[in-house]
Amino acid sequence: MLISTNAIVLSKLKYRDSDLIVKCYTEQLGVVSFLLKGILKNKKGNSKKAYFQLLSQLQLEIIYKENRSLQVIKEVKLNHLYTSLHSNILKSSIVMFLAEVLTNTLKEEEQNNFLFSYIETTLLWLDVHTEYSNFHLLFLLNLTKYLGFYPEEINKEYNYFNLLDGKFEIKKQGKHSVYGENLTLLKTLLGTTFDALSSVKINAKQRQSFLSMILLYFELHLGSFKTPKSLQIFNQVFS
Repeated sequence: MLISTNAIVLSKLKYRDSDLIVKCYTEQLGVVSFLLKGILKNKKGNSKKAYFQLLSQLQLEIIYKENRSLQVIKEVKLNHLYTSLHSNILKSSIVMFLAEVLTNTLKEEEQNNFLFSYIETTLLWLDVHTEYSNFHLLFLLNLTKYLGFYPEEINKEYNYFNLLDGKFEIKKQGKHSVYGENLTLLKTLLGTTFDALSSVKINAKQRQSFLSMILLYFELHLGSFKTPKSLQIFNQVFS
């Protein structure tokens, strides 16, 4: 079956001497892995290899066969040509980190147009904006909306937020109750758009603390979620 779909590159892995295995989040099929034979072998292949940078947005024609673990790409084109995501070192660090998180969280081979559109449009936002130091925090928080555990916003005036239940609480309930600066930032981000994100002023230590909290939130609600290997490097870049 020949299927045309937009796709976002999540990960790539060298296979043998000249092949790549690439995992993409596709608009039509959800998560799909591809075997790109011989792409590392010659100059023509190397030019196509450039398409498969992390979080690149592509148009794919797929020769799709059900029950095949590695699908075949018949044709690939760039859907959007980024101006800064892969050339700006800070943005490329965000790309590497978020690609790992998305690889870790997106498992389903099924269509989800709302989630695909969210990832697509937010990456385009990041590409063209110059104030983005808190982008990853809002991206991850909003991502929980599409994964099914977005914080319940009633009782936002309460002084605690329970990571396990995803609810605000009037008093502390166990070790996963959040308060203080992380709670204040959570309440702020729940009411913030990406365009208003530059008004959120926090320092590197607060940013790292909130990121640790939101990653724990993912871990508590997604059984298979693991702390990204790129976290330490990412925190160093944004320290």
